[in-house]
Amino acid sequence: MKKKSNAVAMTVITSLFFMWGLITVLNDILIPYLKNAFELSYLQAMLVQFAFFGAYFIGGLLYFLISLKIGDPINKIGYKNGIIIGLLISATGTALFYPAAHFAMYGFFLAALFVLGLGFAMLQIAANPYVAILGPSETASSRLNLSQGFNSFGTTIGPIVGGFFIFEFFGSMETGNTDNVIMPYLFLTAVLLAIAFFIWRVDLPRFTKEDSFEDSFGALRFRHLKLGALGIFVYVGAEVAIGSILISYLMLDNIMGFTEAQASPYVAFYWGGAMIGRFVGSVALSNIKSLTKKFSTMALLSLGAFGVVFLSFYLKTEYGIQYVYPFLIFLVLNFIGFIIGKFLPGRTLTVFAIMPIILLVTTMMTNGAVAMWAILGIGIFNSIMWSNVFTLAIKDLGKYTSQGSSILVMFILGGALIPPIQGSVADLIGVQNSFFIPIVCYLYLAYYGWKGRVVETIKN
Repeated sequence: MKKKSNAVAMTVITSLFFMWGLITVLNDILIPYLKNAFELSYLQAMLVQFAFFGAYFIGGLLYFLISLKIGDPINKIGYKNGIIIGLLISATGTALFYPAAHFAMYGFFLAALFVLGLGFAMLQIAANPYVAILGPSETASSRLNLSQGFNSFGTTIGPIVGGFFIFEFFGSMETGNTDNVIMPYLFLTAVLLAIAFFIWRVDLPRFTKEDSFEDSFGALRFRHLKLGALGIFVYVGAEVAIGSILISYLMLDNIMGFTEAQASPYVAFYWGGAMIGRFVGSVALSNIKSLTKKFSTMALLSLGAFGVVFLSFYLKTEYGIQYVYPFLIFLVLNFIGFIIGKFLPGRTLTVFAIMPIILLVTTMMTNGAVAMWAILGIGIFNSIMWSNVFTLAIKDLGKYTSQGSSILVMFILGGALIPPIQGSVADLIGVQNSFFIPIVCYLYLAYYGWKGRVVETIKN
């Protein structure tokens, strides 16, 4: 009965991961849309990401400060209520798009995005550890990879769905009419509220601890959590930095010389690669004993997820498989990486961090298609990093699990700080040479998977 209850809970929570992946990637649609509508500079348009991701840091910080005063809130109210609160805050953020569009105020849009980000921060704090504890600790990374896989599915189809409704179904970007976003975001509001209502009504496993709160800074006593927070910082920073500079990189004459329109569809393989790796990782890091069953399932998921990514590429370009077959090499390398990692979260994290280092060195030393596919292939190895770092960092935190989760969410801030650092370096020494910045990030992730994630005994 417990297994059935956990399966229902996993299904419900995984739908959340899909939704916040889809909604998050809509920011990439909003940036050019609002830039045109309000005649913004690039700096002003990028405030969309600053408002949204800045809310993660503020939300995580607020949660941590509250936990210092009254103890861990989720430890008191339960994960289910924490998730519902996150959904209600998120729905408030999407609903605020209506007055923002009605009054045509860019600052109002930024405020709406900030509220939306606060809701997502709460969801991250509650949902990630909830997935981790919905079963044996040794398969926590497997469950979180599965949920994160659906998050990546949302980020893969989000630009297609969002672009269609905002730019085509409800009008074109050239009109400058901010009303185009009203119906899509009101629909998302209805979906978020429906999910919140369903979670409220469904019987989910409840995990709370009645321990008295003895040490308000308890989570910070754990070395592997603090090192894991830095791991989240550099992982998110490296992933976003590479993704943000990809189009400009592919437009370089010595790489591919693409136009922006030609380069854009290829980015799907970078972000879609994360989806492929996460679905495969959910099986690789599971407790399936039969290697035949595990390998066959991994292969089927790998090819199936690749099919989704290729379809999104094809719908934009109408290019056949002959244009993208080099990417299939990374499906094989991804498979081999799990085997070398022996299906263990820490060891696999180290292997998957080493692969991007090799690919970054390759892209820095080569030109043309080799350099292009080397950088695009990094996405599939980024796949398991969030899930593995997160579960390793909150391992054995006990009653401090949610407080530790809030600290990890705060360090998503790396996605706001590391990209500008690489951008500044690119201005000085060129885009291709600037990739030594993410190399440093992956070196740290390799260390964390190898040694930094080891849980040390806390002395009272």
